[in-house]
Amino acid sequence: MPGESIIERCEAKGLRMTGQRRLLARLLQEADDHPDVEELHRRAAQEDANISLATVYRTVKLLEEAGILEKVDFGDGRARYEDAEREHHDHLIDLTTGDVIEFVDPEIEELQERIARRLGYELRGHKLELYGVPIKRKG
Repeated sequence: MPGESIIERCEAKGLRMTGQRRLLARLLQEADDHPDVEELHRRAAQEDANISLATVYRTVKLLEEAGILEKVDFGDGRARYEDAEREHHDHLIDLTTGDVIEFVDPEIEELQERIARRLGYELRGHKLELYGVPIKRKG
């Protein structure tokens, strides 16, 4: 259900929630970026030095298979993750730094709806990723 935390959704799906899984779920819930497994492990190890990279991999895979996490790939060879129930947004990826900027643009949303209707479809979802470099400012 929308509004529920990742931990609540795990429990609702009957997933066994160990202390380390709870830690990982909380870190993912709090993330305002798109961490990969290594970054998630680094964050978790700051709170639990005993957490293994293998545990992080297994937990992320479990949460992805349960539909709680969504894997995103921004073309840098790293699988990153975000909450599957986050509010809809699109991504702009800075090719020089790897930064990922989330945005929502009503004009883009309407254009996609119009295109789908023109082609005879009812749009049920989409993903938009833009890749760019900062514009060099003169002066």
